[in-house]
Amino acid sequence: METKNKICVIQALAGVFLLGLFPLSSQAEEAAPVANAAGKPAEAPPKKIWDSSLTAGLTLCKGNSDTLLGTLQIDGVRKQDKNEIDIGADLTYGENQGVKNNDLYRAHIQYNRAFTERFYGSMRVEGMRDGIADIKHRVVISPGVGYYFIKSASGFLRGETGPGYIFERRGHEDRNYTIFRIAERGEWILSKTAKTWEYVEILPQVDRSSNVIVNSEVGIEVAINTSLSLRSYIQDTFNNEPAKDRKQNDLKLVTGIAYKF
Repeated sequence: METKNKICVIQALAGVFLLGLFPLSSQAEEAAPVANAAGKPAEAPPKKIWDSSLTAGLTLCKGNSDTLLGTLQIDGVRKQDKNEIDIGADLTYGENQGVKNNDLYRAHIQYNRAFTERFYGSMRVEGMRDGIADIKHRVVISPGVGYYFIKSASGFLRGETGPGYIFERRGHEDRNYTIFRIAERGEWILSKTAKTWEYVEILPQVDRSSNVIVNSEVGIEVAINTSLSLRSYIQDTFNNEPAKDRKQNDLKLVTGIAYKF
């Protein structure tokens, strides 16, 4: 059963990747202003304050395998002058043979203030709850600085670092400790209708380096039209000191439809 699921995962990722290399439709391209009947150029649509999207995915299997996996994600970015706000939240719920195997809630907000074209300061707050990993709550507060190593029309690569603090309740134990956050993110345009991204965040405890949390994500998005797109991504969370009787690593594949607004 696990082998069949792994084959489906590989096929889904391969399909989305190939769609990204070959544009689906010219409808996904942004339309340039055209002249009206009077010969005057049409006005360009107003610029959006927020670049936001809502992604929903559902996997349902009945028969020899009885599984359910539902995901919902919302994210938004606002850029104005030297300020940038990035917010996001997602939830995942799943069952296998009637037994809950996914119960994850996560949210974040980050503010960036540009000092130069590439250098900026940041403040990030993120929180999560994972019923399967027995994490009642985990809140991470981390101020820091960031730098764009690559910044162009086709994409960017940036890194961030700074101190932070974690408040968490894992199992029946409260753990609060200082960390040093190291993160990087890259986004790249593959074609007129597709883009890809990746993200890695490392959170080691300052006074005990053996305790470390690593969050990572890699994905691809292919436009169907100007509002809808097919999005597929893999999220991985590694914690080398998990709650009792829990595994260190959690891996999740999500494929869904994203609506931009």
